[in-house]
Amino acid sequence: MSINWFPGHMVSARKKAAETLEMVNVVIEVLDARIPEASCNPMIRELRLHRQRPSLKILNKADLADPAVTQAWLNFFNAQKDVKAVALSSKKPGDVTKIPGLCQALAPHRGTNLKPLHMMIMGVPNVGKSTLMNALLKRRVAGVGDEPAVTKNQQRIELNERMTLIDTPGMLWPKIDPPSDGYMLAASNAVGRNAMIDEEVATFLAGILLARYPALLAARYGCAVEGLDETGVIAAVAQRRALRLKGGEPDLERAALVLLTDYRSGALGRISLETPESRRDLLARTLPKNP
Repeated sequence: MSINWFPGHMVSARKKAAETLEMVNVVIEVLDARIPEASCNPMIRELRLHRQRPSLKILNKADLADPAVTQAWLNFFNAQKDVKAVALSSKKPGDVTKIPGLCQALAPHRGTNLKPLHMMIMGVPNVGKSTLMNALLKRRVAGVGDEPAVTKNQQRIELNERMTLIDTPGMLWPKIDPPSDGYMLAASNAVGRNAMIDEEVATFLAGILLARYPALLAARYGCAVEGLDETGVIAAVAQRRALRLKGGEPDLERAALVLLTDYRSGALGRISLETPESRRDLLARTLPKNP
């Protein structure tokens, strides 16, 4: 099964973003530090490159991600042309204060009273753009919620007389490929609930956790994970949390939601679902081969 979610407001958001980019100097693309490439919207890359705009890539939620993997991603992005990447948590004001200066460095010819610096914040749903915006302005100007697509409209706000911020709705893209990207986005709460089945997404997540973070699984749920497969992990969560159906069978649906919630909140520990190496291997397996 593939996971795709591209409601109508995202279609209009893309059109509006393409129009506004003409006057933007720097694109601030907010990524999920746990899935930096899976949360990198190819439509945003296409729009930015068409206008030849530099990008500040913010690996947000870095406090939830594996720090060694995050550093590898920073090295990966910082090797790209016209890109500066930083890792931070938009919930930490001290981290957020660095952003205007980093954008200024990417567009040194802007940032004066005569030539203000125009910055556009873009990213997938529920990645923390609105929290970032509020922290930058030190007041609540954007709606924040623990579900995707809270922001539906673009808004422009003066940071000061030399800098302008444009906040945009979270956008996915019409066909998410490879399919594992859709599952990573869904696991990280960037996809609407009506476009996913919790148990399928949790099973996908369990496979990654078994391969890379078995000790965190064992510590969180107090069970041995040796010999378990993905479905066995969900069943073990149900058993340890006493989640049962009326007939006594394990409630796998509720257990799946427990696993997803624990990952999303950081209760499982600091986890990254992809690395630069795993991304390279994935693309090598899924990209069409030249004849």
